[in-house]
Amino acid sequence: MNDQRLLTVREVAERLRSSPETVRRWLRQGKLRGFRPGGTKLGYRVPESELQRFINVAQRTQGQQPPPNGSSPA
Repeated sequence: MNDQRLLTVREVAERLRSSPETVRRWLRQGKLRGFRPGGTKLGYRVPESELQRFINVAQRTQGQQPPPNGSSPA
């Protein structure tokens, strides 16, 4: 059995310093993976390992973006 902790949308939002609606949008878009145990009434649950994967991907892609205003790095 997997003893992984499942986080609510609110808990994910707090950890990411984002709004719960943004987290729900990422879930609907497939950017963040989660599931709805028992249908829509209980809302989404996100495994902690998935949240860590999402953070790692975001950190990697953040470093690949071009500098603002098209300027070259110093």
